Amino acid sequence: MRGELLFRSLASRPFDGRFLNLSLPSEEFFLAVQGQQLEVRRIPGENAGRSPIVFLHEGLGSVSMWRDFPDRVVERTGCTAIVYSRRGYGRSEQLNADRKIGYMHYEALLVLPELLEKLGILEPILLGHSDGGSIALVYAGAQHPTKALILLAPHAFVEDLTVESIAAAKTTFETTDLRGKLARYHADVDSTFWGWNRIWLDPEFRRWNIEEFLTGIKCPVLAIQGLEDQYGTLAQLDAIERQIPASIRRLHLENCRHSPHRDQPELALEAVGTFIDELYPF
Repeated sequence: MRGELLFRSLASRPFDGRFLNLSLPSEEFFLAVQGQQLEVRRIPGENAGRSPIVFLHEGLGSVSMWRDFPDRVVERTGCTAIVYSRRGYGRSEQLNADRKIGYMHYEALLVLPELLEKLGILEPILLGHSDGGSIALVYAGAQHPTKALILLAPHAFVEDLTVESIAAAKTTFETTDLRGKLARYHADVDSTFWGWNRIWLDPEFRRWNIEEFLTGIKCPVLAIQGLEDQYGTLAQLDAIERQIPASIRRLHLENCRHSPHRDQPELALEAVGTFIDELYPF
C-alpha cells in the first residue's frame, strides 16, 4: 500500500545517466508532497539507532548535485540519508510561476514536515547547504522535532555580497558554459536558474530575514563557512550564534568558497562525522 500511494519509480521518467554519481546502493523514487512530485533518494545506513540525515540542497542544487557526499556521510556515520530535490530542481516537478519571497518558509513549514511524515521520520538530523541551511533553521526554529542541524554556508538575512554575486551569476549564465554544466543536474535548467536568480535579485527580497526563528532552535548546531565564500560572510554565523539558545560549533575553512563539501570535502566530512558521533556517546 505504501508504494501504491506514495511512490512512483524514477524509471517512469526519461533519465540521462549523467545526473547521478552514486557509490552506495540506494532507492530512488518520486514522492507526492503538497501536490508536487519530488525526486527522492534514500541511502540506507547500518546504524538504526541514529536519526536519519535529511540533505537540503542549495539554491541551484538537486539530488545529483550533492554527488557522492551523502554516500560518504552514510559510510562515516552509519545514519540513513534522505536526499531530495525541491520543486523546480533536479527531476522534481518544475515551476509554473515565479518564486515568492517566502519560498523558503513554505519549504520549511509545509513541504518538509509533510515529506518527513510520509517517510516516517520523527526527529531528523538536517544537513542544509545555503538555501537548504536557511530552510533547516526555519524548520527547527518553528519547534519541529529536530535532533541536530548541520549548516553549510547558511543565510539568515540578505547581504550586499550575496546580491552582487547572484547578479554576477546571471551574467555568467548568459555568457559562458554554465548553463550547459547545470543542465546535467536539472530537467529544466532555465526554470531552475531563473527561478533562483530572479527572486534573489528582486528588490523586495532585500527584506527577507529568518532571524525571528533563531530563538526557537533548541538542538545542537554545527555551522561550517568557507572564508572565501562569494555568497556570504561570517556575519551570517555571528547572527545565528548570537540568537540561538542551543549550543553551536563553528568551523571556518580556508581555501573554501560557498560549498564546503566540494571545496574542502575531507575537512567537512570529518567535522560532520565527529559532530554526529558526539550526539550518540553510548
